[in-house]
Amino acid sequence: MELTTLWFSIIAFLWTGFFVLEGFDFGVGMLTPLVSRGEPERKQALATIGPVWDGNEVWLISAVGAMFAAFPAWYAGLLSEFYLPVVLVLTGLIIRGVGLEWRGKVRHSSDRAWCDLGIAAGSALPAFLWGAVFAALLHDGAAAALVGGAFSLVLCLLHGAVFLALKTSGPVRTRARRAALAASAVALPLGAVALSGIPAAAAAAAGGAAPLLWACALAAMSALAAGVALTWRGRDGWAFTATASAIALTVAALFTALWPAPLPGLTVAEAASGPYTLTTLTWIGLLVLPFVLAYQGWTYWVFRRRLTAAAS
Repeated sequence: MELTTLWFSIIAFLWTGFFVLEGFDFGVGMLTPLVSRGEPERKQALATIGPVWDGNEVWLISAVGAMFAAFPAWYAGLLSEFYLPVVLVLTGLIIRGVGLEWRGKVRHSSDRAWCDLGIAAGSALPAFLWGAVFAALLHDGAAAALVGGAFSLVLCLLHGAVFLALKTSGPVRTRARRAALAASAVALPLGAVALSGIPAAAAAAAGGAAPLLWACALAAMSALAAGVALTWRGRDGWAFTATASAIALTVAALFTALWPAPLPGLTVAEAASGPYTLTTLTWIGLLVLPFVLAYQGWTYWVFRRRLTAAAS
């Protein structure tokens, strides 16, 4: 495998990890005010992401850093073309981080309410804007960006609701399952439109059919429907696996559609760094990535149990 192909695949993998892991973070952040009643339940909901949310953001840093190192022209073109959305994404992540960190340190309920608002808004902004940005890479026009952003937002809500149902017990779990079913009523039709648009855009650009992309889109839609059915049956673990698979398959279809021209008029070969840089990056990645994956896997294993609401 050529190094340009290898690093494009690595970047796709890093973005997949970001959307799968940060996807439920965003969903929990948006849903916490809706599924919790009172301070103990709010703490219960937010505690599901408390040990992992900042580690999940490392996937975004790694993905963008890898783009900068391996494909500097792609990095520069993407951030220049979508400068305002990217700034708003960063603003949302900062607001959410501040809200999560400050919430446990303030005493007054009014201050905690402001933190909750910051967490919800800071989760909703990136969830919507990343979908809009990647949809705009495939399609021209505001309508496609709105559909992509709306689908990304609702998919994060569904993924986060399923994660809350998996990680909590009591009333929060019950409300989270209801939220997941409510979100699915929007996610399924939006997914049919957004997912079919990925192979359609690739076929229009290539002037022919895209059977692999249609297969990915169909698999993503099937996983999404399976997640809804499993949630309905109370199979929280399998439902989370299904929604995570739907996100992963969506990102796989997206990056397959972006190959070999991630930006209009710019191919992967033209955007890539020199052979020496790519070779050095490959050795660094082989040494560092296994440790990072092992550490994050250990973190999730340690905090795998369901959480209950503490008495106030």
